[in-house]
This record gives sequence, C-alpha cells and structure tokens, in this order.
Amino acid sequence: MQDVGGAELPYLYYEGGTPQILFAHATGFLPWLWHPIIEDLTPPNQAWVPYICNYRDCDPEKGGLAWDIIAKDLSVLCSAQNIKNHLAVGHSMGATVLTIAAASFGMQPRAMILIEPIFLPEEFYSMDIKLKDHPLASQSIKRKNSWKNENAAMEYLKSKLLFAGWDEQILQFYLKYGMEKQQAGELKLACSPRNEAAMFMGGKSTNPWPLIKELTCPVLVVEGEKSSNKKFVDLPKAISLLKDGTYKSVPDAGHLIPMQKPQEVAKLIKEFLTGIT
Repeated sequence: MQDVGGAELPYLYYEGGTPQILFAHATGFLPWLWHPIIEDLTPPNQAWVPYICNYRDCDPEKGGLAWDIIAKDLSVLCSAQNIKNHLAVGHSMGATVLTIAAASFGMQPRAMILIEPIFLPEEFYSMDIKLKDHPLASQSIKRKNSWKNENAAMEYLKSKLLFAGWDEQILQFYLKYGMEKQQAGELKLACSPRNEAAMFMGGKSTNPWPLIKELTCPVLVVEGEKSSNKKFVDLPKAISLLKDGTYKSVPDAGHLIPMQKPQEVAKLIKEFLTGIT
C-alpha cells in the first residue's frame, strides 16, 4: 500500500533490474492480469502494478473518480517509490491516466507504451453526461455480480463476448483475483459494478488531446487489429501529435490485447525496451 494523500493505493511489486516498469490496467480490471506478461520479461524488471479501482470513495452519480486524480496519485506513487526514468505501460484507461500523469503531474518516464488508450472525440469532454446516459457506465453498473461458485462464474465468463478469446491463464487469474468469496459462499466482483461505473464516469474529467503533444519521450501506441474502439478513437491523429511516436497493430486482437495476447504484449515490451536502453 502507498499513501497517496487521503487514500491508500494498493499495488503489486516485482523485484528486478532496470529499467523500472510501471503498469496501469484498464477500467474495472485488476493488476494481476499483468502477471503472466511480467513473468515473461527476461531478465526481470523491477515493476509496480497499482490496483486502480476502489482505493478512493467515489460516487458514479456525482462524476465518479476523476482520471486526473488517479494520474496525480500515480505520480505520488512514483515519487514515494523512487520510480524514475522508467517505462510506463498502460492499457485503455491505464494508458490515458499515464498520459495525464506524464503531461500534467511530473511523472518522467524514459518511454511509454500506450495500449488502446482512451482518447475520445474532444467534444465528449465538454458534454454534461449523466450516469444513465453514459454508454459504458450505464451498462457496467448493471453488470451481473453474484455467482454461486467458481464453476458457475467461469461458465458465465466463457459465455460472454467480453471474455471471448482471452488467454486461459489470464481468465483463471480474473476468476481468482477479480472475484471475492462471500460468507455465504457465493462470489462477487472485487471491483463492484458501482465502482466500475464510477471509473467510467471519471474519464471525462480531463481532455487528453492537448496533453498528447506534451509527451516528449518515445511512445509506442498499440492497437488491436479488430478493436471496436477504432470507430471512435482516432489513434493515427494521436500519433501525429506525439514528438516521438510509433504505431503497432496486433493481429487478430480486439480492445483487450493484454488479456487476449499476453505473449505478444510481453514480446513487444521486450523489443521496445531493447530500443530505449
């Protein structure tokens, strides 16, 4: 746990060498899903993976947990843990939060890998969107949140399109760490539907577009070949704003690249590290 000022931020820690790596996960997910990827990095790198879910109290009906607050908290974590000149790797929300942290809150990575960052059309950030009207938050708060046992939970996960194509080991990690056993024996999500909705609502707090050009380090932007986000996230535009940006498409992957293609993600991290060290 790290005191980030008014809250305790949980994180996973891995011993290893330099360069250090800070990982940031997607909305509603968890740090343990990075574990197979981190274990595949040889030689091992010293790494931190914060758990960005319910570490601060937030109300989805009142704007949720603002992503600039998360970004500031991650910068505090870096200062407190002496994380510097590091590689910052983020997926989805995590990629956007790291962008804000580097551009606005003094986090100074050596390089960044942004996997499917959430850079929505600029007009979105000036809209007054209520929970019931938010396309993702309004759905996530209704997410199923009770299973009688592990078998029922796994059967449910494998029946949902969201989890289609996931690596089997990562799916097992999601079942083990993304769900918590209750006193009566049933399972509930570790990141509750209310908290996940609050994270989605917080995404409109900061327009990332003016911040992208403030990133001066090398940045690799990764996109899934079959990502549904291509309809509303203009990554070519984002790359054009970067001072030192490159692009990588992952074949046969959607938005959830780290969950679907962990070995490919570990490989591209290792290759990117070779180019910046």
